[in-house]
Amino acid sequence: MAKPNKKGPTKTVDVYCGNCKTQLFKYRKGGKGALVKCFKERITTDFTTKACHCPECDTEFARDTLVRGTPAFKMIGGKVFAK
Repeated sequence: MAKPNKKGPTKTVDVYCGNCKTQLFKYRKGGKGALVKCFKERITTDFTTKACHCPECDTEFARDTLVRGTPAFKMIGGKVFAK
């Protein structure tokens, strides 16, 4: 399978915890669909201290995985939202 585009999209979204509304990171997202996965190379600003856990309420919001051979976070449904 093809790897994701290195340069990626220019539009950034803010990703927030669904439980306590804390900002988790800024992400260069492509397309209009829901936030299902976040490629690590597209995260511009990371506000988390422990990977895949909210720094405020310590809720696990994603799982660390490989998607098309590239490191990514796979979001757990309903745990995050993007603006």
